[in-house]
Formats: sequence, C-alpha cells, structure tokens
Amino acid sequence: MAKKNTTHKPLTPAVFYILLALSTQESHGYEIMKQVESDSQGKVKMGPGTLYGSIGRMIKAGLIGESDKKIDPTMDDERRIYYKITGLGKKALAAELERYSEILMVAQQKRIFPNTFAYDI
Repeated sequence: MAKKNTTHKPLTPAVFYILLALSTQESHGYEIMKQVESDSQGKVKMGPGTLYGSIGRMIKAGLIGESDKKIDPTMDDERRIYYKITGLGKKALAAELERYSEILMVAQQKRIFPNTFAYDI
C-alpha cells in the first residue's frame, strides 16, 4: 500500500508565529502581535499589514478561522475579531516544529550548535 503524502510545506516566519500564538488561546489581532513579539523575545515585531495580510491568507488556506466567542463581551470592543487555530493549522504547526527539531538535531550532531564550530571561519 502506498504511503499517503502528509507533508506540509515550510511555513513563513509570520505564519509560524501566528500559529504559535494561537496554539494556546483564541486571540484578536493586537493580542496576536503582542504574543508574537513575546514568543520571539522581541526579535519579531509584526505590523498590522503583515498580520492581517497573513491572517487573510491563513483563513483561505484553512489554517485558522474566525472565532464566534468573545472572552468577555461586556469588557471588550464588539468590533474585535478573534481567531482560532484549526485542525489543519495544528498539523502544519506540528510539522514545522518537527522540521525544526530535525534540523537542530543535525546541527548538534555536527557540533555547530550551540556555537561549537569544528573549525574557525
């Protein structure tokens, strides 16, 4: 029996960080931007153009969707749209994390991580 191809294409950094941000809770755009900055330890600062452009493409790809629930509608802006990761998004994130894990393992085997180069450049 042929093995089903379930590989996912590598994710862009923006898509990866958005999925990572949504992996633990549903969030609106501003929360996602702040979570991305936190998760990347300040190395990635996503502006609204990048965020909402990526969100639109991710919704079309089925990686995330709009949530119909609000955390507390009485304390929140009614216009805020919350997003959630889908099953396909979870699979894509897991595949990307596995890919990173495999790359890290190779780097460790070659003794190039962390900063243990076998030769001087």
